[in-house]
Amino acid sequence: MKEFFQEVYKIVARIPRGKVATYGQIAALLGNPGSARTVGWAMWEAPAHMGLPCHRVVNRLGAMAPAHTFGGEGIQRAMLEKEGVTFKPNGCVDLEKHLWDWEADYHA
Repeated sequence: MKEFFQEVYKIVARIPRGKVATYGQIAALLGNPGSARTVGWAMWEAPAHMGLPCHRVVNRLGAMAPAHTFGGEGIQRAMLEKEGVTFKPNGCVDLEKHLWDWEADYHA
């Protein structure tokens, strides 16, 4: 499991400012498309000293993590808004505008 988590962290570290990735997208990148929940677990366990942009990981609908994850309701959203990420009226990230095109990044 530790190796999987380390691979998740490598991907999360590459998510650029103003973009988000989904748990499922990260799992698919790792060749484990059914492991979105394990990616979420990796995010929960992410060591603070790594300085990962965990706030850039959202669910498949663009919804925020539970409030306790970032220390309070609205913190993840505020962090994303500071990077220019926009939201739909339902409170989810506008994935059409902000979903990370990892293929373009990986093949650049």
